Amino acid sequence: MKLAQRVINLAESATLAVSSQAAKLRSEGVDVIGFGAGEPDFDTPDHIKQAAITAIQEGQTKYAKPASGLPATREAICAKFSRQNSLTYKPDEVMVTSGGKMAIFLLAHAVLDPGDEVVIPKPYWVSYPEIVKLAGAVPVFPVGLEENDYKLSPEILAASISDKTRMVILNSPSNPSGVTYHPDELKALAAVLQDRDLIVISDEIYDQLLYRGQQTMSYAAINDKTYAQTVTLNAASKTYSMTGWRLGYAGGPIEIIKAMKKLQTQSTSGAATFNQVALAAALIEQQSAVETMRLAFEQRGQHMHSRLSSLTGVRCSKPTGAFYCFPNVSGTYSQLGVSGSIEFSSKLLEQVGVAVVPGVAFGMDEHVRFSFATSMENIDEGLNRFQKFVSA
Repeated sequence: MKLAQRVINLAESATLAVSSQAAKLRSEGVDVIGFGAGEPDFDTPDHIKQAAITAIQEGQTKYAKPASGLPATREAICAKFSRQNSLTYKPDEVMVTSGGKMAIFLLAHAVLDPGDEVVIPKPYWVSYPEIVKLAGAVPVFPVGLEENDYKLSPEILAASISDKTRMVILNSPSNPSGVTYHPDELKALAAVLQDRDLIVISDEIYDQLLYRGQQTMSYAAINDKTYAQTVTLNAASKTYSMTGWRLGYAGGPIEIIKAMKKLQTQSTSGAATFNQVALAAALIEQQSAVETMRLAFEQRGQHMHSRLSSLTGVRCSKPTGAFYCFPNVSGTYSQLGVSGSIEFSSKLLEQVGVAVVPGVAFGMDEHVRFSFATSMENIDEGLNRFQKFVSA
């Protein structure tokens, strides 16, 4: 049977594939320590779950009206943006989507035409290039210096822009590196972008998971020009441990949000109604559970970084946000007899039962990604095995 060329050319999500492979091995009785999943190991806070349960019991199980999000939920999103990001979006300038990935998908198809170029800094989240290519656009991949944790300088960013550039994607804190742009660094990038006719996606899904006193800011909050050219994306998945609820949201220029809303009416018809009630509760009610998770992630990240950095042939940037370490392990390739991150990750899983995501999926074949969204016990056991593997 003939398949569409766009699907044939589409890469599977490497992060989901690693999680599936690890789960399959566990089901077969293999003792696997998984560092692949990009989701918190905490449960969704009880008050959020109860909000959804109550909504179901009250009959809020029909289509969301409008499809772009319940009015109360969009009000809650505006309140969040104002309180935590210094962004003054109005309800008509925000929308709810079926997960953060869907927000990016809708945005790409709302503004990109075939042949448009999209600047995607390396390392990148695995889905950015594939979503861009599905929209017919062309990814461009600049990379910052390793000694600057791969963050873009204004000069490197400017060199990646052409007269075909339609969009720039910024992700801070970063998946996969855990690296975060300081406000001064963002302002320097804004000086390059703010007077150009392009759109900036600011993916801020990890904005509440910051460590070591790291400062950051929303790109759209820099000045009026950045506000006018930016679509700010976020989701409930990471901050509130709601990955399976599939709840994302976006705020930006009303013309773009309207276009995204129109696409949503012809695709998912919007997020589940009772889930949107839960999202509102998550955003506006008590936030103590978020701080509990953040503190745990901070401790785990420091510990993982310290252990990885002590290993011969391994270099690792300090994670200042999200819940990932992204070590450069290419210094071990020769002694292990491997040629890249896929072979490295396969041997690691086969020989010592440790699952990581190959860095090639993020555009960096010298690296692998570890998630520290797991217990300290698992981290130490997994790193003990990893140390044995790279030291063999």
